[in-house]
Amino acid sequence: MKKSFLKCTDFSYAEAETIFARAAELKANRAIGHERPLKGQTWAMLFHKSSTRTRISFEAGIYELGGHPMILDPKSLQLGRGETLEDTAKVMSRYIHGIIIRTYEQQLLNDFAEAGDIPVINALTNQLHPCQIYADVFTLTEQWSGRAGDLSALKGRKLAFVGDCASNMAHSWILAAAIFGIELRLTGPDAYRPAAFVDNLLAEAGLSANHSFISDPVKAAEGVDVVYTDVWVSMGDEEERDQRLRDFAPWQVNAELMAKAKEGACFMHCLPAHEGEEVSAEVLRSPASIVYDQAENRLHMQKSIMCQLGQA
Repeated sequence: MKKSFLKCTDFSYAEAETIFARAAELKANRAIGHERPLKGQTWAMLFHKSSTRTRISFEAGIYELGGHPMILDPKSLQLGRGETLEDTAKVMSRYIHGIIIRTYEQQLLNDFAEAGDIPVINALTNQLHPCQIYADVFTLTEQWSGRAGDLSALKGRKLAFVGDCASNMAHSWILAAAIFGIELRLTGPDAYRPAAFVDNLLAEAGLSANHSFISDPVKAAEGVDVVYTDVWVSMGDEEERDQRLRDFAPWQVNAELMAKAKEGACFMHCLPAHEGEEVSAEVLRSPASIVYDQAENRLHMQKSIMCQLGQA
């Protein structure tokens, strides 16, 4: 079984240093033909959830690295007619060199990676979103260091995650904070605290927790370097929309909350954003917002991750 990227902790700190440094090189030299480590390889993309940034960045990235991107429609596969995941993974391993999966449950990726013999990349599950987090961390190194990808720039920085702390983004930030030395402050309604499985992932990786849960968003945002939020109603939560909008209303990121952060603090959001819900238009469109840098860096970071896995 080849190495996969299913969660932030799947790479050691030393491996992450290599990946972040290479992402910086790939961003600085994007021209097609500069580096084609996936030449002759076919990488498939299997998406059970709709996507804009993830689909486009991965498809473009595979092509730019010299590979062939193959888009798989879940409804057209025998998997949708009862073929086992194990058989599907074993067969695909004979045809392709890697697969990117965006789906609901993390266990599907875990099972696919165990049954198959090709790298599997987590493009989002209900529980975790590691590619987004790596791109976000890379974006912060650009903000805080004269050298993009320099992980030492993260040590001791403070980030407030505001909103649904039981989301895939919050869970992934918990892992990233422990890996990269960021002080993470989670703030949201008590009913939306992080799931217990994240503590298990930290323990498995031998990492100490570097986060806290603070009910008061104002206290959580005081003096932080970054204020981060995500949508209140994720894919699959639509039936809970009205309840969630009521629950999260006090945790909107607006100008008043941003004023509590450190002078010059950044605002981050993985997009798509719902203006007037989790973030005000004033903040989302402000000079403090680096959301489009985050979106762009998905391409460069994911290319670097594929380089790492494709050549392993």
